[in-house]
Amino acid sequence: MDTRLIRTPALYLVGFMGCGKTTIGAALADELGWHFYDLDQEIESAAGRTIAEIFEAEGEAEFRRHEHEELAKRVRTAQYGQPMVVALGGGAFAQPGNFELLSGNGITLWLDAPFALVRERVARETHRPLARDPEKFAALYEARRAVYAAADYRIAIEGDNARAAVETILRLPILG
Repeated sequence: MDTRLIRTPALYLVGFMGCGKTTIGAALADELGWHFYDLDQEIESAAGRTIAEIFEAEGEAEFRRHEHEELAKRVRTAQYGQPMVVALGGGAFAQPGNFELLSGNGITLWLDAPFALVRERVARETHRPLARDPEKFAALYEARRAVYAAADYRIAIEGDNARAAVETILRLPILG
């Protein structure tokens, strides 16, 4: 495994839904030879249900509890030295407990995609409970931008070229 990461062997990708966290994260982990985890997939696997089913049956607060538990597992794994790239769900970084958990336990990378791009990508999907109302979706995008700006690095996402984003990340001063 490539252990070029200076501060800690964990990169956490944050950003709005549809910004490319899963696609870019998998490609980045492959490039580094690290493990890749999609936090939403980890939640679904542990709960035995989809995110939408958790939201519908138990509400957002219960989903956030599941999310925090799964994120804590990944952070503990990284602390034991397993290099990893983790794609967080769109709202995970906005939760104070998750933000605190990540502080000092890895490097956070904000994948900043323009609203038009995420709206186009998310319009093709039906499994995102917080994207069902277009006005609330746009307001949520704007509200979360300030939270994402607290990430260690901002990576501008201009289109569907995941390779360009991976190359930008690999040029950051966090890798040797």
